Amino acid sequence: MPSPAPPRAFPKRPPTGGRFFFVRFSPLHAPRSQLPSPASISDLHVHGGKPLSGTIVPSGNKNSVLPIFCATLLTDEPVTLRNVPDITDLNKLVAFLSAQGSRIEWDRAAGVMRLDHSGFRSQLANDELPSDMRSTVLLFPALLHRLRRITLLANAKGCSLGVREIDPHLEILAALGATVGSGDPLVIALPSGFVGARHWCDYMSVTVTENFAMAAALAAGESTLINAASEPHVQELCAALVAMGARIEGLGTSRLQIRGVGSLHGADITIGTDYHEIVTFLALGAITGGEVRVTKALPHHFDLIVRAFAKLGVVVEHEPGPDGGTAIVRRGQRLSIEEPYTSNLLPKIEAAPWPYFSVDLLPLMIALSVRCDGTIHFWNKVYENGFAWIPELAKSGAHAVVSDPHRLIVFGNRPLRPAVVDSPYIIRAAVALAMVAAAIPGKSVVRHAEIIQRAHPRFVENLRSLGADMEWK
Repeated sequence: MPSPAPPRAFPKRPPTGGRFFFVRFSPLHAPRSQLPSPASISDLHVHGGKPLSGTIVPSGNKNSVLPIFCATLLTDEPVTLRNVPDITDLNKLVAFLSAQGSRIEWDRAAGVMRLDHSGFRSQLANDELPSDMRSTVLLFPALLHRLRRITLLANAKGCSLGVREIDPHLEILAALGATVGSGDPLVIALPSGFVGARHWCDYMSVTVTENFAMAAALAAGESTLINAASEPHVQELCAALVAMGARIEGLGTSRLQIRGVGSLHGADITIGTDYHEIVTFLALGAITGGEVRVTKALPHHFDLIVRAFAKLGVVVEHEPGPDGGTAIVRRGQRLSIEEPYTSNLLPKIEAAPWPYFSVDLLPLMIALSVRCDGTIHFWNKVYENGFAWIPELAKSGAHAVVSDPHRLIVFGNRPLRPAVVDSPYIIRAAVALAMVAAAIPGKSVVRHAEIIQRAHPRFVENLRSLGADMEWK
């Protein structure tokens, strides 16, 4: 293991009036008042109260395909990606790289994408990065490797879950040999290529870990990241880098050791199943009293997820078979909150960075708990604004108390009624509101729900195949 490296060129920044440096965000990441006009926004109309039953094939993992797609820019050799989901963020990245000279062939029906970045231009148009999404940060390592210099604009906005600071990304880039300016626009340069280093993250950040892995894969020498994120999509990115020739040890742990190589080569990579989608469809079956089977299940990721369902009275079964087998929620389960042995405390589901229960799945459990007998406590240990959508849930008659920005108590099985609700710009919160609507007889509307399409390429089509009556308008 290398000895701790001295701090690299990461200068002290002058005061910025409380702002953070961000890639420029598009209106889709702005507060609701800055979103596009109503004419361009999709509302989800749901005629609920029908048990949803059937078999679903989940799509590829959105959180895996975005960093893996960005990682392909680290090589000039052809790369093939399979099981690629047709989601909005990926379409924006494809448009950006194609405009820069990359050759990208995407058979959306087959889910196969072939990439060749050998014609990527040596300078960005207008010297700016794409401004449409948070995942732009995942382009930093590859663009620095190719262009040696990128420019960011200062911006104080984040998404609806709260401000997402860029400082940890700048710190790891600086640790690995980049120089970071202090003005606006912010210039990051890599004059001599990435250099191996040891870095200890303040907290387990998925995208910071992914950026470290991409940069360290081509760094001179050995790099170590301590307090690394270990989510399944982080593991998938590291596995994809290894398939391209990277030397990475510690996959799935909080400590990554990476020995840099001179270059990466082409590969044939299959994007794994999206476990978020698996949970979504199982939860929809449970909340509506139907029987849903989801193929290509991932039982090795489901221990805590199965236990979270069990706390709400839902039994999830796994049927062995190819590609992970099938996850099943049987028809007509009695939704009842499990009483803990420590009877003077409320039952609890708490979410934090993996291997905790995934914070992105918490809204789905909250929606399900609304239909359960009993009372339960939810604890979001990550996002300071993760429960801001609860007043919209209450419009349907749900009883819930936000104790503080991170904790929520739900009093289940109160009378529910159809409602018109406004979705925040949070994917799983939008899905949770749609779940509750699907369980209530009558017509409900989830307005501004188009964010669902960022993670679920065929959300409405899949639910219709289960018997749902819903449509975009």
